Formats: sequence, structure tokens, C-alpha cells
Amino acid sequence: MAATTSRFPLLSWTTIAPVLGVLLLALTWGRDLGGVLVALVALVLAATVLAAVHHAEVVALRVGEPFGSLVLAVAVTVIEVALIVTLMVSGGPDASSLARDTVFAAVMITTNGIVGIALLLGALKHGTTLFNAEGSGGALATVITLATLTLVLPTFTTSTPGPEFSGPQLVFAALASLALYAMFVFTQTVRHRDFFLPVDEDGVIEADEHAEAPTGKAALASLGFLVVALVAVVGLAKIESPAIEAGVRAAGFPQSFVGVVIALLVLLPETIAAARAALRDRIQTSINLGYGSAIASIGLTIPTIALATIWLDGPLMLGLGSTQMILLLLTVLVSVLTVVPGRATRLQGGVHLVLLAAFLFLAVNP
Repeated sequence: MAATTSRFPLLSWTTIAPVLGVLLLALTWGRDLGGVLVALVALVLAATVLAAVHHAEVVALRVGEPFGSLVLAVAVTVIEVALIVTLMVSGGPDASSLARDTVFAAVMITTNGIVGIALLLGALKHGTTLFNAEGSGGALATVITLATLTLVLPTFTTSTPGPEFSGPQLVFAALASLALYAMFVFTQTVRHRDFFLPVDEDGVIEADEHAEAPTGKAALASLGFLVVALVAVVGLAKIESPAIEAGVRAAGFPQSFVGVVIALLVLLPETIAAARAALRDRIQTSINLGYGSAIASIGLTIPTIALATIWLDGPLMLGLGSTQMILLLLTVLVSVLTVVPGRATRLQGGVHLVLLAAFLFLAVNP
């Protein structure tokens, strides 16, 4: 991973940013902000996100792969779930489709954006990129199943009108999502950990990078600052959410684009980490981050939102529209063709990025 130091620097931007974020959160929470303060919050938010990446990578370097990718995936999903729930609580009926829009955006960004950027950067610097097709294929199959169960089926069920689940159907989808997520984590970290480690041209698992691992004390310190950074990111993003919604309306974009903005924001740490790993020729780590984030996004978000419906008012719209389902189907087909060979070139990376561009364009101009 990127941050490789055995000693923990107490006075650096990576420690100052999370603390500054929490202080700014305490000073601005519940207040109406002017343009200058909104811009300041945005800058501190961006710095805190980058600091979260750094500390997550320190922890990841200490625990090794694939546990490191799991740490960052779960951390980012915590941000996503917190943002969705808080915005749904304050948004009323207009936020009924926010969970669907955010989760679908996260799936498209991870499977096409993170994976596409990693494949393109890795191929540009190192030629053909290599990864373990067994582990990547299993992760992709989990993503496909989760997305179909939670985002496609609600459009076709008939127990309730509209693209939503009935109560029992929502409970089943939540339990199935948790079960799939738990099975994936067990497979990735215990039973078949070797499927998610980098491989060479002969398919032999490569050893971890020979970088100076942080001490246990440094890793614990980074874990603490990671928690602080995540709290600051969730709070500051909540403060920025009115400005985000106002900006979406002012630009004439559909309200559903708010979910895209949230997904882009919370997935920024993983995108940066995946790009760094690809440049170091660790494509398997990048794919672990991409697919692992998609699995965590659905597998943890949907059950949490299902639980939150106990006190949330209004319907929960989960079913995708026809355009979104076409994009998801195309993403599934392209991803399967990318993963099966266990190697990819810049062409595959470019194809995924074009799919991401199509999703973003159609999200703005449906």
C-alpha cells in the first residue's frame, strides 16, 4: 500500500485534517452557512477524505491483503449508509428513491469507474494487467446477484404497486444481502484468501510487497484517526448536502443526481487507493477494492435502509428504470468478459470508462 512508515507522525496534514474536520463540524452543525463557509467546509471535507485514504492504507499495510481492501471498503460504506439515512430522514417523500440512486451509482462507479481506471493506468504503465480470475469472478458474481435481488426484482414484483418491495420481500432482500456479504467476506479473508492475492504471468501467487510495515502502535493510531476522519466526513457531508441539492437544482439536473454526487464523494478514497495500487502493478488489489466496495455498498446499505424504514416515512423505491437496467446489463456482460481471461489491456479499461461516462451522461440527461 502507499503509506509506508514504521513511525507515526503526530504533526502532519493527515493528522491535522481529521481533527480540523471534527472541530469545523462542531462549529457549523445546525447553522446556516454562507458561501465562504460552504467553500471552507468543502475544502476541509476533501482534505479529510484524503486523510482517511492515508490512514486506511496504513492499517491495510499492517494487516495485509485482502484484509486491507476490506478495511477501506467497509469504512467507505459506513459513510455512504450514514449519508443516505440522514438525507432520507430530512428529505421526506422526495428522498424515497435516494437509496436506490446512490447504491446503483456506487455499483456503476465501482465496476466501471474504479476497475476501468485501474485497468487503464496499469496497462499504460505495465502493459497487460494480470489478476486472479477465480477470486475476481466470485466477487463479480456476488455483485451481480446482489444488484439483481435488490435493484432489479422490485420493478417486476406485483405485491405492491410501483418499483418497491412489500414488507416481507424487503426483509428477505435484506437478509439475503447480509448472507451474501458474510459469505464473501469469509471466502475472501479465510477460506480462499489466496484467490484474492496478486498473481504473476504463470498464475503463481505473488508475495506481498516488500515495504516497511508500520508498527502495531502506528497502525492503531492510524485506525483511531481513520475513525475520526470518517466521523468528520459524514458530518461535513451532511452539512454540505443542502448546497449539493441546491447545486443540482440550479444546474437543472434531475433530483436523482444527488445520489450520484453522494456515491462519487464517498468512493473517492477507494478510487485513489485503486489507482495507486494499479500504478504499482497490484491490479488484484484494485479489483478487490472495486468489487468489494460494490458488495459492501449493497450488502450493508440495503439491510440498514430496510431497518430504517421502521421509522422513516414514505415509500422506499428500489427498482431501477429501463435505462438503468440496460446499463446494468451491459456492465455485467462487459465485466464478465473482462474478468474471465484473468488479464486485461487498456482496451478493457477504456470500455469500462465509456460505460461510466454513459451512466453519468444519462444521469444528467435522462
